[in-house]
Amino acid sequence: MKISVRLVSRLVIMQVTASLNNLRMASRKVRLVANLVKGMEAEKAKKQLQFMNKKAAAIVLKLLNSGLNNAKHNFSLNEDNFFIARLDVEAGPSLKRWLPRAMGRATPILKRTCNINLILEEKTPSKPATIQKKKPKAEKTEKEAVREAPPSVEKEERISVVSERPEEKRKQPFIAKPFGASGQSKKRFFSRQTFGNIKKVFRRKSI
Repeated sequence: MKISVRLVSRLVIMQVTASLNNLRMASRKVRLVANLVKGMEAEKAKKQLQFMNKKAAAIVLKLLNSGLNNAKHNFSLNEDNFFIARLDVEAGPSLKRWLPRAMGRATPILKRTCNINLILEEKTPSKPATIQKKKPKAEKTEKEAVREAPPSVEKEERISVVSERPEEKRKQPFIAKPFGASGQSKKRFFSRQTFGNIKKVFRRKSI
């Protein structure tokens, strides 16, 4: 559901849009109902659809009620002030099925679908047009101000003092590692170790 605004002589005319997609019914059957209701007031269209002997009438009525309820609850608009400005029924994708026939043939069956787009518009404008003013920027919080603040002079002096000092490399005593402790040696001798262990497991006893 969408809502749009149209300006007429500094008055706002609200438009509420509702849509139904992929309805499992042919578009030509739904258009029979839609053409009877186009341009009607919302209340008259409701009564017309309630007593219409068509399957598509209940579907269009449900869509109309959905658009009116959205206008009432979401935007606090009066339901009696709306009429059906547009009611378009467009063909949707068709589901393809097959029916077996004589002599090994198959005839195609198209199960049609359609999309319904409804636009409700106000008869009389309900709200005057107002120029939207830019909202003042909210004041920055303390955390944001601390993050954006430049580094203090003391920190800069400390950094400069540290950078001036010569780097002293600490000599660590050399500790010899046992053979096979490094990762490279494990990669080198992995296959030899595994095959050696397998030979020990499956070694035959000497007679």
